[in-house]
Amino acid sequence: MNTQKMNVEQNIKTQIQSGLQKLFDFSTDNIQIQETRKEFAGSHTVLCFPFTKQAKKKPEEIGEALGNYLKEQTDWVADFNVVKGFLNIVLKDEVWLKIAQRLFQDEKFGQLAPKNEKVMVEFSSPNTNKPLHLGHLRTNFLGDSVSYILKAAGYEVIKTCVVNDRGIHICKSMLAYNKFGNDETPASAGIKGDKLVGKYYVAFDKAYKEDESLLEEAKALLIKWEEGEQQTVSLWEKLNNWVYDGFEDTYQKIGVSFDKIYYESNTYLLGKDIVQEGLNQGVFEKREDNSIWINLEKEKLDQKLLLRSDGTSVYMTQDLGLADLKFQDYGMKKSIYVVGDEQDHHFKVLFTILKKLGRSYAEGLHHLSYGMVDLPSGKMKSREGTVVEADELLQEMEEIAKARTQELGKVEELSEADKQELYHILALGALRYFLLRVDPKKRMLFNPEESIDFQGDTGVFIQFAYVRTASILRKAAQVNVDFSQFEKKQLHPTEQRLIYLLDSYASKIEEAANNYNPSSIAQFAYDLAKAYSQFWTECPIFDDSNPENTQFRIALTQQVGKGLKQSLALLGVQVPERM
Repeated sequence: MNTQKMNVEQNIKTQIQSGLQKLFDFSTDNIQIQETRKEFAGSHTVLCFPFTKQAKKKPEEIGEALGNYLKEQTDWVADFNVVKGFLNIVLKDEVWLKIAQRLFQDEKFGQLAPKNEKVMVEFSSPNTNKPLHLGHLRTNFLGDSVSYILKAAGYEVIKTCVVNDRGIHICKSMLAYNKFGNDETPASAGIKGDKLVGKYYVAFDKAYKEDESLLEEAKALLIKWEEGEQQTVSLWEKLNNWVYDGFEDTYQKIGVSFDKIYYESNTYLLGKDIVQEGLNQGVFEKREDNSIWINLEKEKLDQKLLLRSDGTSVYMTQDLGLADLKFQDYGMKKSIYVVGDEQDHHFKVLFTILKKLGRSYAEGLHHLSYGMVDLPSGKMKSREGTVVEADELLQEMEEIAKARTQELGKVEELSEADKQELYHILALGALRYFLLRVDPKKRMLFNPEESIDFQGDTGVFIQFAYVRTASILRKAAQVNVDFSQFEKKQLHPTEQRLIYLLDSYASKIEEAANNYNPSSIAQFAYDLAKAYSQFWTECPIFDDSNPENTQFRIALTQQVGKGLKQSLALLGVQVPERM
């Protein structure tokens, strides 16, 4: 087995393909391999059901034949068993040890070969009428994590954000501030600028319920802004600058940054030339009232307005223009839009139009659609002021982290500054992990109390597993254990399990990158932490009478620590060195 170039799963697939050709005279790429269930001997299980039609044999017969072939033709299969068409493969310890040695020596562990391809990930997209809230956290963490995963998979990644800084929503805040603000500022109010502006957005909604004419006033304010009326523009700039300062503070707290920020106020007029281009090509049609549409009924997307009869743009128009602008700026082959599932139809239409216009980048567009986040108390509503703001949620999480760590007596030796840093790392890690461990497409319920738990599928549990590896390595340094070389011969099942997981890490990165899904990395990190916890319980490290076991287990611990730290980093989660 060439353990220097391929992982175990790749080698098994190659040999199964060879076996199917020689035994049954057919070949296939549809070879499904999964981890062997705990109640059966083996590490890798080959599903034989897909081969029955071409092999003209029962799954059990195919499994027996392939198992015997592997034992006879390779020097790395120790045994096998077949259970109802599942071929379970038992590898020799020497194979696992060679794989471990490769992993220990791999300086590029967790970094796939360069793909020489640019990918843009657009996420966050906040409105400047309110602070970032829990819903924004899911898009921020998804976009941030997907960016890290794509980079690890070998892509050049550009992280972008489109700020929705104009329109009726910000005019509502502006109008309410004019009427009720009394020149209040973030400094005089003692609150962040984004929170202050959000306060007036809520104030508008309350006042509107008493006086519906306020909406017409807000619309009039929008017209003044579009006409460039100086007093209106100055107010808009003042309120937006307060919000930008607030956003930046929150982004720093949650560890999110961008390579490029686009502002809707600079891009909302884009796309009109594209509409003319579409008319010239016969892709769009002009109606009697001079409005311009595209008919997508054949694609089951109905008809879509692109330009109003008065010549003004709609959101689709500016999104067409922005898509062109981003490609002109970066020339990327793929572009990922991280936006909630309520915009599924919008992006289907956008991508279809760009393909009909013949845009070279259109095939690489992808909408990473995600479900909403609910709290135990129910759905959030911005207009009613019932949102859970990101800053407040993070503060609450830090308080929970503080209480939990103090209960366990894990922070007595830390300085006050180190304690505060630890609480922040645990809180943000818990928040990020909890929101990313769920498939993006699923609507989810977030419970702050559940997310910070030293046991179970949580970020804190994985962080604690890493801290345990760091502690082992510090002790090894103190007692001068040289674990660079070892003569290990036999493996404990938990040692084999850890090697299996570490060997699968590269394929997990590739899978997550292909699917734009961080949840598979979260699952890997949890599985590795759980396996190390079992290893730590069942395999003594410093108390083993055999020094070869001690050396190997420290080396394995070091590699597990790398795997935990790197996989959490792909989720944007930091690890503390001590807890």
